[in-house]
Amino acid sequence: MKAPTIRAKYTLAILFAINLLNFYDRHIPSAIVEPLRKDWGLSDAQIGWLMTAFTLLYAVIGVPFGRLSDRFQRSNLLGMGVAVWSLLTAASGLAWNYGVLFAARLGVGIGEATCAPASSSLIGDLFPSKQRARALSLFMLGLPLGGFLGIFLSGRIAAAYGWRSAFYVAAIPGLLLALLALTISEPPRGAAEASPTAGRPHDGSPYWRVFRVPTMRWLILSGALFNFNMYAIPTFLPAFLSRYHHLHLKEASAVAAVVFSAMGIPGLLLGGWVADYFGKVTPGGRLLVSCLSVFFQAPLVYFALNRPPGELVAFAFLMGAGCLLGYTYYSGVYATIQDLIPPSLRGTAMALYFCFMYLIGGSFGPVITGGLSDHFARVAMAATGATTMTEPLRAVGLHRGMYIIPICALAVTFVLFMASRTAAADIHELHLWMAQPAEKPALAPESSS
Repeated sequence: MKAPTIRAKYTLAILFAINLLNFYDRHIPSAIVEPLRKDWGLSDAQIGWLMTAFTLLYAVIGVPFGRLSDRFQRSNLLGMGVAVWSLLTAASGLAWNYGVLFAARLGVGIGEATCAPASSSLIGDLFPSKQRARALSLFMLGLPLGGFLGIFLSGRIAAAYGWRSAFYVAAIPGLLLALLALTISEPPRGAAEASPTAGRPHDGSPYWRVFRVPTMRWLILSGALFNFNMYAIPTFLPAFLSRYHHLHLKEASAVAAVVFSAMGIPGLLLGGWVADYFGKVTPGGRLLVSCLSVFFQAPLVYFALNRPPGELVAFAFLMGAGCLLGYTYYSGVYATIQDLIPPSLRGTAMALYFCFMYLIGGSFGPVITGGLSDHFARVAMAATGATTMTEPLRAVGLHRGMYIIPICALAVTFVLFMASRTAAADIHELHLWMAQPAEKPALAPESSS
């Protein structure tokens, strides 16, 4: 197998750093939920909407950015996006009320929408199919590492200097990465494919070309369900540890960073290797790896939530193991999308996938979980005959509301299994199309003299 070039490694390193900052910025609010909620008197539903704010525009704006990444220079698109979201992350610290902070987070979503389509498309053109799951796993290491640093460091910064300071620290590295993104050399479309005509444009509507692939439709649905959990868990995990297990802000953010984010590192590395191995065995092998991992994640998270207050070690072990398995989802699914879609449409495909992933899953995961938390807290208040909402009642509400997470994991398992059943035929169809010679333009008729 041909080793990756220096250019490919350099580009992957920059894309990894950008992705790390991407997830660092979006996890800052998770670490400051409790001081922010108490400072402005917010409900859990409002906290959920705040976490959802940037995903709304992220989902919608990502579609045109996906088309731009298929048509224009991806390095320029990335540089612009990183600069915009870094400045607006810093601006979030200047917010004087809930509405202003909500608007700033919407703006962050616009900038971050450039990252995934352009980066995934670049990786697809730099690494051949047999190496893509591992390359994408290395790129996706930015998710757990960025989430870990975003929650761990932001919790400490907020505890020492106030929650506003947590937003300011991300601006400088963001602007430096925006400049580094401009140094990326643009590879030709389809450069990593065996067929010399693989990068040619595809006829017809680009969106219909993506949606007409049965496996792609299943993967889009799986992304929506999976992202429900991947945003519900980090949004409320620090708050859950504070309310239910009675940890202070620094302790809760540290445990949440390790349990949710740090455990994703071995999950992605192991997942990328296993997904590539089983991808060689059968075209749907990568998806089966993701399917089985999420299937075993569900009972681990369920039993973690069943631990009584104070059993922190058992909770951390079970929840951490569940999160580790959950991260394997990315290794199999992202590589399969690259295998299903022509090189000239990969940015569009990732943008559509992320549109539904965030618009339905990422947007509603925190909101629905927060709404369930408020609902069960009111139920507990009525059951005890209390007349005012107290912190112990909020702990009961959040504990009960988070049981939606293992239920959603089982739904992801079913959808991924269905996707694995259609993957072989869809990948074979793409290989047949890429093997066809490009049509030569018809010659203009000679003019009569």
